[in-house]
Amino acid sequence: MKIPTQNKYPLGYSIYFYSLLLLFISSCNPDENLTVEESDPDPVAEEETFEGNTLPVFSISTAGQTIEDDPRKTVTASLYQGDEVMYNGNIAIEIRGSSSQLFPKKSYGFETRDAGGLDTDVSFLGLPEEEDWILNGPYSDKTLIRNTLVYQLARDMGNYASRTRFVNLTINGNYEGIYVLQEKLKRDSERIDLDALEMTENSGEDITGGYIIRIDRADGPFTAQNSFLSSVGSSLEGSSADVYYIYDYPKSEEITAEQKTYISTYVNDFENALASDTFADPMQGYGNYIDVDSFIEFFILNELSNNVDGFRLSVYLNKDRNEKLKMGPIWDFNLGFGNADYCGGGETNVWAHQFNQRCPGDSLQVPFWWGRLLEDPNFVIALQTRWFELRGAELSSATLESKIDAQIELLRESGGIATNFERWPVFGEYIWPNNFVGADYPEEEAYLRDWLTARVLWLDTAINSL
Repeated sequence: MKIPTQNKYPLGYSIYFYSLLLLFISSCNPDENLTVEESDPDPVAEEETFEGNTLPVFSISTAGQTIEDDPRKTVTASLYQGDEVMYNGNIAIEIRGSSSQLFPKKSYGFETRDAGGLDTDVSFLGLPEEEDWILNGPYSDKTLIRNTLVYQLARDMGNYASRTRFVNLTINGNYEGIYVLQEKLKRDSERIDLDALEMTENSGEDITGGYIIRIDRADGPFTAQNSFLSSVGSSLEGSSADVYYIYDYPKSEEITAEQKTYISTYVNDFENALASDTFADPMQGYGNYIDVDSFIEFFILNELSNNVDGFRLSVYLNKDRNEKLKMGPIWDFNLGFGNADYCGGGETNVWAHQFNQRCPGDSLQVPFWWGRLLEDPNFVIALQTRWFELRGAELSSATLESKIDAQIELLRESGGIATNFERWPVFGEYIWPNNFVGADYPEEEAYLRDWLTARVLWLDTAINSL
């Protein structure tokens, strides 16, 4: 199957967002209610709305409430498969996401609660117990598997990534399609395994970890309360956009002034060392501050998918006590694997980390790190070694095909593909920011497979030539 080439437009995020809004308005049916229906479910009726689909069912009843972006609403939920009820209790739920909120198929974040309204840990479908979960609703990704695929690859490579399960979602008796029930990224012994950092730990070894920070959009403006500013920024071939680091753990309302000073100083010391003339020096350079292997793993997965957001949005970093700064976990690849028609996101033969060169006017730029790291021969050798090691194992062409086979087979044999696209008939329709519009699922599947085949072959040559 030939991978199509479409015109690309290097516009800023505000234009993408506005385009998505126009698309959303124009594509909605005039009589379609985009808010949650306010009726209680009939469990029997729920099952009949997607007859023949054997995936587990996550059922929500709002008791007349409307699920909003904020605040969370306490509702009842159950998880069942056939006659087996796996969960029945309360959850506190809200709509989540950024630009994806404009899609009619919403995504949700929720916490499991006990009868008294307190957070309580729950295991869903064999996943480790926790209270914070996500119901991600793939919409512009018409294969439904871009996120689940890359998270599995990351885990196979030995890294933590959000564990996932496909489920049917119903809200007040209305079938909402196939969703990915997945772990929210947070500090936890079964997720991002870091030492807890208490508000009283403000000196000595205690203050050195653990921290989670991220490069991302903020909820509102960037402030000294929620983030700190990079001392170097993007600084890549003339780009000079600011780069902010958001406090994720401890949360902005809980992190102390001393802890803010520690982690912001640590990150800026790393960046200044990397920007210096002695950046590759083993005594004075960047290697004193970062876990290089984690940076390489992050680089490989984002380049493998040519994730157009991958180096500048939803970028997580963590630092444990007495440890170096690490990249990850990876997050949010719905625009990866050729599913973006801007800034080279659909191409198989460009570097994702060179986004700034293709879209210098975008307000959200890639930090300068990656081009600089590739100037260090030792980093390049380590990257090449790891890439070709993976190409002989976890990222071999045969393994990649088998991973795609397994996920699509699960969705197809369960009936999930058929029922999801009965609910959301989007084949043949451009959904922002599709680089390819297939007439049916087989065409979308073939595009993903052909795109990935071309991508790894290009990377074999490109990485070897660094």
